[in-house]
Amino acid sequence: MTETFDTPSRYFAYREGRLFVEEVDLQEIAEHYQTPTYVYSQAALLDALEGYRKGLEGIPHLIAYSVKANGNLALLRLLAEQGAGADLTSGGEMQLALRGGVPAERMVFSGVGKTDKEIRDALRAGVRMLNVESEPELETISAIAEDLGQPAPISIRVNPNIDAKTHPKITTGLKEHKFGVPWDQAVALYRRAAGLSWIQILGISAHIGSSLADTTPLLQTLDRLLELRDTLQKEGIPITTLDLGGGLGIRYDQESPDTPESYAAKIKERLRSAGVMLILEPGRSIVGNSAVLLCRVTYVKRSDDHTFVVVDAGMNDLARPAIYGAFHRIVPVSLAETETESVNVVGPICESSDVFGKQRVLPRCRRGDLLAICSAGAYGFSMASHYNGRVLPAEVLISRKIHRLVRKRETVEELWRHQIWE
Repeated sequence: MTETFDTPSRYFAYREGRLFVEEVDLQEIAEHYQTPTYVYSQAALLDALEGYRKGLEGIPHLIAYSVKANGNLALLRLLAEQGAGADLTSGGEMQLALRGGVPAERMVFSGVGKTDKEIRDALRAGVRMLNVESEPELETISAIAEDLGQPAPISIRVNPNIDAKTHPKITTGLKEHKFGVPWDQAVALYRRAAGLSWIQILGISAHIGSSLADTTPLLQTLDRLLELRDTLQKEGIPITTLDLGGGLGIRYDQESPDTPESYAAKIKERLRSAGVMLILEPGRSIVGNSAVLLCRVTYVKRSDDHTFVVVDAGMNDLARPAIYGAFHRIVPVSLAETETESVNVVGPICESSDVFGKQRVLPRCRRGDLLAICSAGAYGFSMASHYNGRVLPAEVLISRKIHRLVRKRETVEELWRHQIWE
């Protein structure tokens, strides 16, 4: 049974027929914190970060963790303590990162729609770099920098028109996408930036997509950034930083993506003599396989054609299967039951898309059984909602034998706390 119900991370494993996170039985977590609950492995999180660091050892670099993947303060603090920075897409994420202990000088602010307030706050905070995504944004940043009397450090995000070969909704590097500056307009925009007194050009940025199992498109993008750097250098525009973005995938099912260390080592080979600072913005590959969503079976509905296992987690807790049709392994917490059956694992939400997995082979489920939805650390809690009047789940962090609550489960009163109805 343990061979059948494997998990994508070695930090989640069966011991004597029970699923453990590091050295803690998930049954204990369910009894102590109830369900649904996100359960994180500290070791898995830090191991992924260390892989990047090992692969890039010997060249200047910054691992700017992508806060959008998961902004839990406890996780941010752990990463910050190990030297990680933060990739931001909003002012709210900047405040989370600051609160989590990430120094502003280790932050990169991305995003196509930065508001004037976000730009102003980022410059005042002293972020390392703003990734510019259009000419109007460049002009806005320049005007705000002049008003503050503070030069704005920037890179320009270019769109290399490279197909990431990933899900269409998370592909961002083709010319039809809203992200970045078209490749054939990049040099002209750099010339414009070089003529603005309150703009300080640091680098070139790109991000072509997310969840890539094959890193070839990422390495092709890096080669294009190096070509553009050479072109700009010849025009007298020095480039000291290359920001390759994120994108490395994780194992959800049978994929075999590069490990962070292997991918980073391939990058290092290309940059050994380049003399630039490298910035990477990994999110999913850091936190994705650090967590499961622990849930409990509420009902089992059997008919002639289908068996539905209804759990107490819903698409409001983990939206990826509903939005992307994403696959997440679903495994039992206990292997006591030896008879298996093919079932559809579904949530309680009033949408036909509230399905975590179809035709999954699981031990014959009964009301009260515990299931773990794997690979839930990235874009799980961060995309959760109150849809159907549901409160947000708890989050628990495990370090070896110790478990601690890092986010309380919401109460129903929080559903209307900010509303005005009188």
